[in-house]
Amino acid sequence: MYKGQSAAKSEKRPVRTAEIADRAEATRAALIAAARRLFVEKGYHATGTEEIVAAAGVGTRGALYHHFPNKLALFRAVFLAVAEQVHSQAPQPDQTDDALADLRKGLRAYLKSSLTGEVQRILLVDGPAILGWQQWRELQVEFGLGSIRALLARAVDQGTMTPQPLDVLAHVLLAATDEAAQFVANSADPLRARDEAIGVIDGLLEALGRQRS
Repeated sequence: MYKGQSAAKSEKRPVRTAEIADRAEATRAALIAAARRLFVEKGYHATGTEEIVAAAGVGTRGALYHHFPNKLALFRAVFLAVAEQVHSQAPQPDQTDDALADLRKGLRAYLKSSLTGEVQRILLVDGPAILGWQQWRELQVEFGLGSIRALLARAVDQGTMTPQPLDVLAHVLLAATDEAAQFVANSADPLRARDEAIGVIDGLLEALGRQRS
C-alpha cells in the first residue's frame, strides 16, 4: 500500500466514526421518544418492547438492547428526560430579583404540571412503582433539591427570609411538594386537589417570608 493511500484511509476513519456515533445517538433518541409516548398512553406494564421498536422505526429489538439492557433501563431514561424537561423550566437562582417569589412560582408550576400526562404518569404514578421508592426519591432529590436550596440561600441574601438551616428546609420543601404532587396525581378530583396543594405550599412559603419581620 502506498503511503498516500494509508493517509487517505486514516483521514476517513474519524468521519466514519462520527457518522456511526450520530446514528447511534439518533436511534437512542428515537427509542426514548417512542417509549415516552407509549408509556404515557398505555403505561409501563402494558407496553411491550416490540411495540416500542416498531414505533421508533429502528428495526429489531436488537437495536433496543444495544442501547438499553432491558425495558426498565429504557423507562429510567424516559424518566430522566421528563425530569430534565421539568427542571429546565424552573427559576434559575442567579437570575432572580426575588428568590422567594420565584421559588413559589417554581413549586406552583411543578404542582400544576402534575396534571399533565407525562409528569403524572412517568414521574408520579409509574415512577415510584417501577423504579422503587428509594431510587425515585434519589432522582427527585438530584433534580430538585439543589435548585430549592439555592433559591432559599438567595432569599436569605436578599433579606426576604431569615437565616436558618437551609439543608433541612430544602429537604422539607422538596418532600412536601413531592407528596403534594403525588396527592394530586392520585386524587379522584385532581383539579381540586391541585388547587388545595398549591394553597398549602403557598402557605408554607408565605410563613417563611413573614419570619423576617
